[in-house]
Amino acid sequence: MLFLPYNKNLRDLSRELRNNSTLAEVLLWNKLKSAQLYDYTFNRQKPLDNYIVDFYCKALNLVIEIDGNSHQMPDAYLNDATRQKILEQMGLNFLRFDDGDVKKNMEHVIRVIENYVLDVEEKNPEVKEKKKRKNN
Repeated sequence: MLFLPYNKNLRDLSRELRNNSTLAEVLLWNKLKSAQLYDYTFNRQKPLDNYIVDFYCKALNLVIEIDGNSHQMPDAYLNDATRQKILEQMGLNFLRFDDGDVKKNMEHVIRVIENYVLDVEEKNPEVKEKKKRKNN
């Protein structure tokens, strides 16, 4: 299991972001919350190091980001790429989805996430075993 630094200075901003989620974030959260996806627990607007990610699953070392229109701007794109690279160097994996895809094609988004989960479990049977022990 990875150790990821928690920046307590981001706690209030994280809470504010959760309380002011975008429609796409709310829609995806409704599919991820309460361990609905293969019994994995996800957090939303999770502070990791000096960043806040949209969704995070510790057991899978997975970050899910939803990119809205603001992410299309050159500066935002570079900032996203930089922060993703830093977090990937810490051992995290990323799935990125366009805001419009989440709103209009949720089945595809969920299928991509499910395929990621199944791939991780196949390559790392200990992840699946740990989940089984947790649920028993």
